[in-house]
Amino acid sequence: MREIINLNQGWKFIREDAGLPMELPEHWQDVDLPHTWNRVDGMDGNGGYYRGRCWYAKMFSTPVQPLGKGRVYVEVLAAGQQAAVYVNGREAAYHEGGYSIFRADVTDLCRQDRENLLVVACDNGEKSSVYPQSADFTFYGGLYRGVNLISVPAVHFDLDYFGGPGLKVTPMPWGEQDGAKFELESWVADPDENFTVLYRIEDEDGKEVASAARPAKDTKVTVAVPRAHRWNIDDPYLYRVTATLWRRNEAFDEVSVQAGVREFSCDPEKGFMINGVETPLRGVSRHQDKLYQGNALTKSDHWADACMIKELGANTIRLAHYQHSQDFYDACDRLGFVAWAEIPFISVFNQDPAAHENCVSQLKELIIQNYNHPSICFWGISNEILIGGISDKLVENHVELNNLAHELDSTRFTTIAHVSMTPADGPMHHLTDVESYNHYFGWYGGKMTDNGPWLDKFHGEHPDICLGLSEYGCEGIVTYHGPEPACKDYSEEYQALYHEHMAKVLDERPWIWSSHVWNMFDFGCAARNGGGVGGRNNKGLVTMDRKTKKDSYYIYKAYWNKEPMVHICGRRYAQRAGDTTRIRVYSNQPEVELMVNGQSAGKITGDKVFVFTAALRPGLNMVTAKAGDVWDSITLEKVDEEPAIYVLPEVKNRAEGVANWFKLAGDLDLEAPMKFPEGRYSVRDTLEELAECREALEIVSKAVKLAANFDLAPGKGMWGMMKSMTPEKMVEFAGDGLPKGFLESLNEKLIGIKKKS
Repeated sequence: MREIINLNQGWKFIREDAGLPMELPEHWQDVDLPHTWNRVDGMDGNGGYYRGRCWYAKMFSTPVQPLGKGRVYVEVLAAGQQAAVYVNGREAAYHEGGYSIFRADVTDLCRQDRENLLVVACDNGEKSSVYPQSADFTFYGGLYRGVNLISVPAVHFDLDYFGGPGLKVTPMPWGEQDGAKFELESWVADPDENFTVLYRIEDEDGKEVASAARPAKDTKVTVAVPRAHRWNIDDPYLYRVTATLWRRNEAFDEVSVQAGVREFSCDPEKGFMINGVETPLRGVSRHQDKLYQGNALTKSDHWADACMIKELGANTIRLAHYQHSQDFYDACDRLGFVAWAEIPFISVFNQDPAAHENCVSQLKELIIQNYNHPSICFWGISNEILIGGISDKLVENHVELNNLAHELDSTRFTTIAHVSMTPADGPMHHLTDVESYNHYFGWYGGKMTDNGPWLDKFHGEHPDICLGLSEYGCEGIVTYHGPEPACKDYSEEYQALYHEHMAKVLDERPWIWSSHVWNMFDFGCAARNGGGVGGRNNKGLVTMDRKTKKDSYYIYKAYWNKEPMVHICGRRYAQRAGDTTRIRVYSNQPEVELMVNGQSAGKITGDKVFVFTAALRPGLNMVTAKAGDVWDSITLEKVDEEPAIYVLPEVKNRAEGVANWFKLAGDLDLEAPMKFPEGRYSVRDTLEELAECREALEIVSKAVKLAANFDLAPGKGMWGMMKSMTPEKMVEFAGDGLPKGFLESLNEKLIGIKKKS
């Protein structure tokens, strides 16, 4: 029978390209898996992190099957981003792609008389044939999900096909009285006529409800389950399907998966429906890292993340921007999330044919390894891919990926996450079954109030497209506060106001098939340096260490969680000046009463957001909000002057910088068309072209810093993602978030610089 041996303990590791050892290197560092070498530098704000090849080594004994003949596999659950596996000095496998399972058959490399040396070389360096090429998150290196040794008999369920389980289960509602049919198929390596596959389906109580037997060379069969219990968001009922490989009276091998019976659809007007019930999908996106752990999360870490999202009341999760751990997909199955799973075809399209083959390979791995998860309803084929521009080849590759997804899985929808600047009309539409946009109106550009009108306009012009909102959000850092929050002040208050507005926008538009807050948790992005917290993207509703739920978390809990709740905002805005202060309260109850120092400050009837104006006495003040049977309490201090730390210095500097920018630009005729003289730089040149001239790049870098508080440096950070963009396109993305004349003034400066011939 199959034996799975966990190899996570007792590895040797070196953070350099030390080369292949022929014996266990005793001087290397002792580590256990999961492990990443970027757990600190991938998020510490120093502007970079180690990207290169590092080595892991461990000894293992060769497992022996009872009959003597068998196969031995090394199973790597993920290795960022490329990896080679060696046993006793010989290469057993090489894999490109940092997020999926791969296996190496090491049978012929193992020794029976003594222990074997297992070595894995991981490399998170840039490689043109491997996606992601460039993106707004850290590409952690390492064996960050663990390693297993699998021993199987010579005849066994297949372990070589794209890391899959060797068993495919397709449950579908069927017939009358809520029956279901389960289409079952398995793959057996090298069987003969003596082998049979026995299928068994058990309910959640362990009771067998259906079974079937098939020859091992022809395993496909359909079985009926009468009165099947449906898998649903509020009732995620799971069946267990087991395939056992028999030879005469002996079980040789066995695999088991969980499965759920459900049907779903999307309609441009009705949105998402599951089991015939209209159910707007409202939830979050999630990255797989944690403070000073990087992406080396344990099973309990994944479960805790899923439970915190469930507490929020979300019913969907977008697993961005790559394949996540089986532990997390299992949690989605058990907790009732509708999941969007995707490949890291993101931001930058590489014309290298090998890169497209890597996309194909990663999509195959994603679908084959995760086909049996009932939570997954959508396969995502790319994210914001038009950042680097569009081409016929890009569109052609999307068509091929979409067709491949349907070929591998005809039961689920394909989807795509468009960058905000993707034209509403163009060849990138109608490629996938459903579509979504990433919009940051109210943060990177435009106003938060632009979101609703944009969605309505697109919906009106394209009534045949099922439209979702795959990303939206803004950064909130719990240090920054103030009575008048504004865009890009990074305050917890502005983030809360933004999400107040967005929660209402989405609640009023149930035809939006899905929405996903960007992001559930702050996450590592070594290239970022914004808001005084470098190395991170701080758009999370929860801090990266999972210790603090920001106020924005609770507005969604008020909308999505049915359990009675009340939350007073601004608890970290603990010292306040002025005779009165505004106190915001979130609740899913119809009425809230505010008490200040034991005295009522009034009752308000409303919907989700309740705003009180209260007078504070000098010193400490106890503030309590009561809504039905639930209450919340904080303490505020009235002070003469609020702490300087509450205001990000860059907020003031940016305003002064924009004013100085216009002074230097001089008088401009904003009504006159911009000029683009031949042989001169302009806002229509790409950043890569502008970088050829130091003076031009300095001007554009200053403009980008003022406009977006983003540091632009060739070869560093997210340069690879942005180098194909033009300033004109960047300002178009910003909408009316920039002062009038900003683009014109930038162009006026650039056309003053002559291009080198």
